[in-house]
Amino acid sequence: MTKSKSRLTPGRFRPGPGSSRPGQGRSRLAVRDLFSEAVAGILQRPARSVLTALGTVLGVGAFIAVLGLTGTAASQIDARFNLLTATEVDVTDVGPRNAAAPEVAFPDDADARITRLNGALAAGVYWDVRLGPEEAVRAAPAGTADRVDSGTQVVAASPGIWSATDARFVQGRAFDNFHESRRQAVAVIGEGTARRLGITTLRTHPAVFIGGTAFTVIGILEDVERKPELLLSVTVPRSVAERTWGAPADEGARMLIATRLGAAGQLAHEAAVALRPEHPEYFKVTPPPDPRSLRGAVGDDLNQLFLLLAGVCLVVGAVGIANTTLVAVMERTGEIGLRRALGARGIHITLQFLAESAALGLVGGLVGTSVGTVVVVSVSAARQWTPVLDPTALALAPALGLAAGLLAGLYPAWRASRIPPVEALRR
Repeated sequence: MTKSKSRLTPGRFRPGPGSSRPGQGRSRLAVRDLFSEAVAGILQRPARSVLTALGTVLGVGAFIAVLGLTGTAASQIDARFNLLTATEVDVTDVGPRNAAAPEVAFPDDADARITRLNGALAAGVYWDVRLGPEEAVRAAPAGTADRVDSGTQVVAASPGIWSATDARFVQGRAFDNFHESRRQAVAVIGEGTARRLGITTLRTHPAVFIGGTAFTVIGILEDVERKPELLLSVTVPRSVAERTWGAPADEGARMLIATRLGAAGQLAHEAAVALRPEHPEYFKVTPPPDPRSLRGAVGDDLNQLFLLLAGVCLVVGAVGIANTTLVAVMERTGEIGLRRALGARGIHITLQFLAESAALGLVGGLVGTSVGTVVVVSVSAARQWTPVLDPTALALAPALGLAAGLLAGLYPAWRASRIPPVEALRR
């Protein structure tokens, strides 16, 4: 007789209130006895119980990790959005659609007009230059043959573009209002463009030739915070581009405005009027998108993907609990018969096996909640993020494991209660 069988006594199944002496009437099973029997059933086979609860641990742990990591990632998206995109306003010149509008609706002092607004840090006008079919960018650095790069884009820009994009230079400097007002043929190129054209230093005053016009390179860009396409372009002053190639391409000129945090919405309302009070309709102002919608879209995508994985883990865990409980029913047929002989009813057998499977699910849920929390905190610490955990999810996660255990134990418990006592004792 096993350890659990040796502890069986008639006192565990007490007579009902209507009986006159022990053994008469319908027996009842106390909650305390039910709990102790469930714990004894789990501890009797510890290795099997651990392996059975592992699926629930993985499922609940994945559930907590998914919710925590998506919340943490969404928080980081908000922070990065606020630092960059939420401080950026885009203005497009739609004046060319109006026959009465000038070719470039942005006035010559557009940068200064915008920076005078409260909350504006910098502003710059830019557009892609429309080159002819025979025109290409080439360079003739001292002592080397010409190098032609037909894929390099030429950009016309006002001096304010460098402050608006937070440009950093590896060599030289940016062109300024002096170059703009004097229409000097100078250019700024990206570091990658400089390598393709064979320009390694500015000490020799290298030049790039765009079509038949030579532009002295005065600066080589290392990096920009906004408009990374400038790193692959040749940027020339706006006034020189208008004189050399005329009006912008069909998409028109644009302006980039860098703002203080929280000022982008207000500047989006004021920019068009500040640029041309008489014709604000010449401009289309695009404020930054709502970070809440961006966070919601990213969070929904991640939640749908990983919660599906967590659901699969929970199903696997529930199937494992059901399989183990069913095997336990088959192995403990003699014990079931003995319990029935001592007065246990079918409902008592059902509750006993349900309690064991529910206890396995609850333990798996508690351990899985702890594992998921540790994963979120560890990943956040490694990436230097602030972990975000929903207290409601942490409170409900063990209940999720408990529910999985209960559902998994329904069929095995019902099957155990249907075993005839005589047949059970015979086995």
